[in-house]
Amino acid sequence: MNSCLIAAGVYNLLWGALTVLRPMWLFDLASIDPPNYPFIWQCVGMIVGVYGVGYLAAASDPVRHWPIVLVGFLGKVFGPIGYADGVLRGEVPPGFGITIPTNDLVWWIPFALILAHAWRCHHGASAGGATESLQGTSVAPAESAAR
Repeated sequence: MNSCLIAAGVYNLLWGALTVLRPMWLFDLASIDPPNYPFIWQCVGMIVGVYGVGYLAAASDPVRHWPIVLVGFLGKVFGPIGYADGVLRGEVPPGFGITIPTNDLVWWIPFALILAHAWRCHHGASAGGATESLQGTSVAPAESAAR
């Protein structure tokens, strides 16, 4: 879980930085007309970079920081859905989806597994059982809730 979130954090920081510094790179790569207002795309890069910071923070304790993982997971699910809808409506060129496999799809299973693990840990804590922390030690439910 930690390694996955660190990888996601580094990837998002790099992608976001590239997009802020060179906002036309994706448009050039996909052979798509660039936007009239590149600063809007730079804002997207900034948001992606901020997600990277969140993933790096969540890597320290994914069970505790599951909401960060959930927000990222939702973005990685709804982003491709919005892209597909845009393509079907003829509003988005198909080539624009070139980064969907690396930005979104590759993270679906790992993020879903992290969320499932966090749910099991929190569900076990609410049922009165001990919760396993990332270090592999057992933590009492009240102590786990306090984290």
